[in-house]
Amino acid sequence: MPMHQETDIGTFLELAAEIPIIDVRTPAEFRQGHIPIAYNIPLFSNEERKSVGTTYKRKGRQNAILEGFDYAGPRLRSYIVKARKLARSNQLLIHCWRGGMRSAGMAWLFQTYGIRCNILKGGYKSFRGEVLSSLIQRFPFIVIGGLTGAGKSEVLRSLAASGEQILDLEGLSHHKGSAFGHLGEEEQNTNEQLENEIFWTLKSHDRGKIIWMEDESRNIGRNTLPGGIYEGILSAPLIFLDVPLEERISRLVMEYARYSDEELVQSIEKITTRLGGKAAGEAVKAVRSGNYEKTAELVLGYYDKTYRFGLAKRDKAMVLTIKVGTPLDSTRVCGQILDHAHKFSPSWNLFN
Repeated sequence: MPMHQETDIGTFLELAAEIPIIDVRTPAEFRQGHIPIAYNIPLFSNEERKSVGTTYKRKGRQNAILEGFDYAGPRLRSYIVKARKLARSNQLLIHCWRGGMRSAGMAWLFQTYGIRCNILKGGYKSFRGEVLSSLIQRFPFIVIGGLTGAGKSEVLRSLAASGEQILDLEGLSHHKGSAFGHLGEEEQNTNEQLENEIFWTLKSHDRGKIIWMEDESRNIGRNTLPGGIYEGILSAPLIFLDVPLEERISRLVMEYARYSDEELVQSIEKITTRLGGKAAGEAVKAVRSGNYEKTAELVLGYYDKTYRFGLAKRDKAMVLTIKVGTPLDSTRVCGQILDHAHKFSPSWNLFN
């Protein structure tokens, strides 16, 4: 049986287009951050890895190896069964934290069974280095801006449907950005995993073409955007969707009134200080009475003021306003945006 091959990060990611990736780290390590398309077949549980590490420090490498076999030995068959189901063309890509004993041991096991394996040189740590170096680079972003309720997310999806490249930060964050943004969403990932997801999206995009994204704050729920990406948002051209207040209120009521009053009240309470005690009280009262239009109007008083403050700091030459008719038709707005982008992108100097 040939020995496994070590593969550098660039080649490893190229191979991943055809060959599945197996991450053999613990579930806790995987949860903290992983290659987005990787499958987790942990050699050890969280507690087992901690115990083996303690043994290594106190009693040395050989005793730690024996303890590792005690844990993993009874599960060797299950590892092979899982790997066999995931292998493509009888091949797998494998990594652990630094390309050490865990990935080497699993590669030996799989290859003994007959599955060809490539190990990532430097392990997940080398992938993280690739992520961090990539996210400080310049990308040809154009930002879709607008006050809360302006339909930015819907327009972004229409751009994607028309074949445009997008970076959906709210989708990757599992959060819509406001105090109400967690409603209806999955649990948020760690910041580390968000960085991995952003990298994975951008690596497939053509940097010779526009990449569209929404205007975002540095924080999206519990997640914090990578510094380079946030700087890219601030310095990129912005197309501002000017949508009437009544339309924005209507859209917000349609989106959020389906949640329980208790969920809405809890969301308002998160911004009581910023909204002001009186306005927050009135907003809660409006929720309790079913007057969701009034709730939206009161909350927008805070969000509109905050957004306009940030918008005023941008270079006016890099901001283009599009008046949006009502009712908002995201497909029509998408067409308007693309017409303007093609006219202005040379002067915006996106690709240099």
